[in-house]
Amino acid sequence: MLRRLVLCCLLLCAPWVAHALTAAQARAIADGDSDERIAALNAAAADGAPGLGEFVQALLDDAVKVAGEQVFVVRDDKAVDAATGAPATLPAEAEDVVNNNRVRGALNAARAALQLFSPDLATRRAGIAELQKESLEEAQLPLIDKAYAAESDAALKQALDRMRATILVAAPDKARRLEAVAALAGSGQASVASLIQERLAPDAETDPEVRAALSRALEAIRAKLAWGERAGVVFTGISLGSILLLAALGLAITYGLMGVINMAHGELIMIGAYATYLVQNLFRSWLPGLFDAYILVAIPASFLASALVGAAMERSVIRWLYGRPLETLLATWGISLVLMQGVRSLFGAQNVPVENPAWLSGGLQVMSNLTLPYNRIAIIVFAALVLAGMALLIARTRLGLFVRGVTQNRRMAACVGVDTAKVDTYAFGLGSGIAGLAGCALSQVGNVGPDLGQSYIVDSFLVVVLGGVGQLAGTVYAALGLGVLNKLLEGWAGAVLAKIMVLVFIVIFIQKRPQGIFAMKGRSAEA
Repeated sequence: MLRRLVLCCLLLCAPWVAHALTAAQARAIADGDSDERIAALNAAAADGAPGLGEFVQALLDDAVKVAGEQVFVVRDDKAVDAATGAPATLPAEAEDVVNNNRVRGALNAARAALQLFSPDLATRRAGIAELQKESLEEAQLPLIDKAYAAESDAALKQALDRMRATILVAAPDKARRLEAVAALAGSGQASVASLIQERLAPDAETDPEVRAALSRALEAIRAKLAWGERAGVVFTGISLGSILLLAALGLAITYGLMGVINMAHGELIMIGAYATYLVQNLFRSWLPGLFDAYILVAIPASFLASALVGAAMERSVIRWLYGRPLETLLATWGISLVLMQGVRSLFGAQNVPVENPAWLSGGLQVMSNLTLPYNRIAIIVFAALVLAGMALLIARTRLGLFVRGVTQNRRMAACVGVDTAKVDTYAFGLGSGIAGLAGCALSQVGNVGPDLGQSYIVDSFLVVVLGGVGQLAGTVYAALGLGVLNKLLEGWAGAVLAKIMVLVFIVIFIQKRPQGIFAMKGRSAEA
C-alpha cells in the first residue's frame, strides 16, 4: 500500500517536475547574450515552468548573482539556489546580473505573459493589458499562440489575436504580413494605428501589395478612432450640460417661478460643496470603514445646509424686496460677498480636498480612446433623478400646487387661504437646497473653494433665460444644448473663443425669441 501511495504521488508530481525551472534554464536566462537570454526566457515561459515568475521578479529586482554555472537569488543577505530554492552559500566570485533595457522589457513581458495562463479572468486581463504596453518580438509568438489556444474569453482571445498580428506584421514572409494586416484592420486602438504608420515608412515596408493593405487598414482604424473622439465630445458635453442643469434647477425656482434675481445662488452651491467636505471628514475620522458611503449622507446634508441658508436669506432680506428686482440683485450680491468671506474665515482661502468614493473612481472603457468616468456618469444619473423629483414635487404635491398658485396670482392665492409668505420661504428654501445638491455633485469632479459658485452663476442665469423663465423642460433643453454646443466649439475654436461664440449665440437667440425656448403660457396666450 505504501509503495502505491508513493507511486501515485510521483505520478501527480511528474508534470511539475518535468516543467520545473532547471539550473540550465536559470543559467541561460541570467547570463549570456541578450538574444540568447530572451530566447531562453520565452522558451521557459512557453513551457510554463513553475518558479519562473519568482525568478523573473528577482531579475527585475536586481537580486540575482551568477558564479560559474550556478545562479543565486540573494535577498536580505541570504542566498538560495535559483532553480531549487534551497539555501546556498554565495561564492566570493559571484557577480551581479546586469539587465539592459531590452532584456528588462522582455522580463516585464514574460512576467505579464505568465498571467495569461491564470484561471482567474481578471488576472489574465491584467496580463494582456501589461503585454500591450511592451515591445513584443517574434520570439514571444509561441507563448502568445499557446495562450490564444487556451483562452476561453472572446474579448481576451481577440486581444491576443491582435497582439499576434502586431508581431507578425514585420515577419519576413509576405503572406504572414498580409494576414497580420488584415487582423489589425479590425482594431480600434491608437497604438495599432501608430504601428501601421511606422510600417508605412519608405524603409520599413517595400512590397506594394502589403503597403496598400497597410494604408487601407490605417484608414479603417482612424475611422473607428474618429467615432470614439466624437462620442467622447458628446459625452463630455452631456456631462457639462448635466452640471449646468443641476446648477440651474434651483435658479429655475427662485428666479423662474418667484422672479427673484438671486446673485448669491452660486454661494449656495458652494455651501453644498463645503457640507460634502465636512461629511467626508466626519466619516474619515469616525467611520473610516464606511468611508465609501459618505456621499449618501452628504447628499441630504448638502441639501439641508443650503436650504436653511436660503430660507434664512428669504425671511431676513428678500421677503421685503419682492417686486423690486434692482434692490434684490444688489442685496443678494452683498449676501454673496458675506458668504464667501465667511467661508474663507472658517475654512481658509485655499481649496479643500474632497475625495471620490472608491465606487466613483475609475471609468468604463467603451473604446480604446473613449473612457467614461464613473463620477461623470453618476452626475448625469443624479441630475436626471433630481429633475424628476423636482418635476413631481412641483406638479403633484400640495406644496407644488401652492407654489404654482402664488406664482401665477399671489392675491387670489391669499384670498383662498394660502399663506403666501410661508410658501415663499418654502419655495426659496427648495431652490436653495437644489443648489446645495449641485454643490455636492460638483465636489466630485472639481476643486472646492470659496469661489466655486462664481464659475456657474452666469451660466445658470443663461440656462434659465434661454430655456424660458419658469419652464423646467426649457431648462433641461438649454442646459444640455449649451453643454454639447460648448464642447463641440471648443474642439474647433478653443475654450475662450467657444465661450464667446456661445454668448453671441444666446444674445442673438434672445433677440429673436425673448421668451426663450418655451414661453410661459398665460390667459392672453390661451385666448
